Amino acid sequence: MKELFDLTGKVALVTGATHGLGMAMAKALGKSGATLIVNGHTPSKMEAAIKAYKEEGIEAHGYLFDVTSEEEVDKNIADIEAKFGTVDILVNNAGMIQRTPAMEMEVADFAKVVNMDLVSPFIMAKRVSKGMKEKGGGKIINICSMMSELGRNTVSAYAAAKGGLKMLTRNLATEWAKYNIQVNGIGPGYFATEQTAPIRVDGHPFNDFIVNRTPAGRWGDPEDLQGTTIFLASKASNFVNGQIVYVDGGILATIGKPSNED
Repeated sequence: MKELFDLTGKVALVTGATHGLGMAMAKALGKSGATLIVNGHTPSKMEAAIKAYKEEGIEAHGYLFDVTSEEEVDKNIADIEAKFGTVDILVNNAGMIQRTPAMEMEVADFAKVVNMDLVSPFIMAKRVSKGMKEKGGGKIINICSMMSELGRNTVSAYAAAKGGLKMLTRNLATEWAKYNIQVNGIGPGYFATEQTAPIRVDGHPFNDFIVNRTPAGRWGDPEDLQGTTIFLASKASNFVNGQIVYVDGGILATIGKPSNED
């Protein structure tokens, strides 16, 4: 059974993997035997990330490039292919969010979010798919969101992009299944990261909301994403295609409960 999840000999590229959830997923791939390629855009963060991977016994290879630029993507993927071989696993994790009420949001800002969260996964997937097709297969994992299914105040651009990413995932799965390329998505819920630390304190309204709204009764730990990542990256998921796996502690499965209910 271990062979089903073994990634030895595979080349895995994770975008936005210098911190947070991207790093957690990348660590899982590296520890499962994959040759790990880490994308980022800030030199200092990349240096710290490579050190963090090394401390856990993972040899990670860092590449700094803009995933929204076709030219930069093509140049860097070509270099990765020349040095390490075809990308077998792509995790489209890089993304951004801008919290602005829709009536106040500039069109340029809306487009910037959509470009990063929806267009860049298309650019990356299109580029690596060529090598996957020639090799006879591959795995693409798009990092979606609960906002792929739900709306929320001030995140119209993010929700539009993540909803689009869900449908892009399904469409690419439909087109590329004949090449033995599986395209699936992961939809994280609310996770305990550095970014959420300021609001993850008892008594904070949003912290209380998340704990009460989540059937599991807690924030997710970044490591909670690792099993799903390995599954979708390995041959254990060879007949799974076009699916979004929501790792959210059960939020999307329930209407919630009153604050005074056990």
